[in-house]
Amino acid sequence: MSRIGKKPISVPEGVDIKFDRTSVTVSKGGKLLRQDISPDFKLEMDEKERTLTVSRPSDNKIHRSLHGLYRALISNMITGLNSGFEKKLEIIGVGYRAEMKGKSLLLNIGYSHPILFRPPEEIDVSLESPTAITVKGYNKQLVGQVAAKIRSFRPPEPYKGKGIRYSGEYVRRKAGKAAG
Repeated sequence: MSRIGKKPISVPEGVDIKFDRTSVTVSKGGKLLRQDISPDFKLEMDEKERTLTVSRPSDNKIHRSLHGLYRALISNMITGLNSGFEKKLEIIGVGYRAEMKGKSLLLNIGYSHPILFRPPEEIDVSLESPTAITVKGYNKQLVGQVAAKIRSFRPPEPYKGKGIRYSGEYVRRKAGKAAG
């Protein structure tokens, strides 16, 4: 049995869950997240304890692999609508900086031109300083995807460590050329 899959998901007050054979919809305050699931899996809601359990039909390899996945996806939808997710990015490099132009992010990261990035509507991008970017949202997958896209404009390089990295990310450094 999957250790993650068999754990019940607690559903806080104010979060509404609807499910049928092929999808789960979680909503709160006008925000809505939907996830397709396999029709083989059963979802059971305990109204008294406000918990949701995911159960698999058999011990097939495919059912075992999807059991924990579906439970984690549903749990992330509930957590996102309840408290949200955020990723922090750091810009390292002389002259590298970011600024906000309306809702868009303008990056000056060593190219001959600035990069203008428009995040999706559900995502909030903000700056704590010209070198610290925060990506917030209620959809965990979209927050991670937007943060990865921003990082991909200038990933950290191994010689000087310049580029955009996740906060707390360790960049393994290489030795440069030996003086000859």
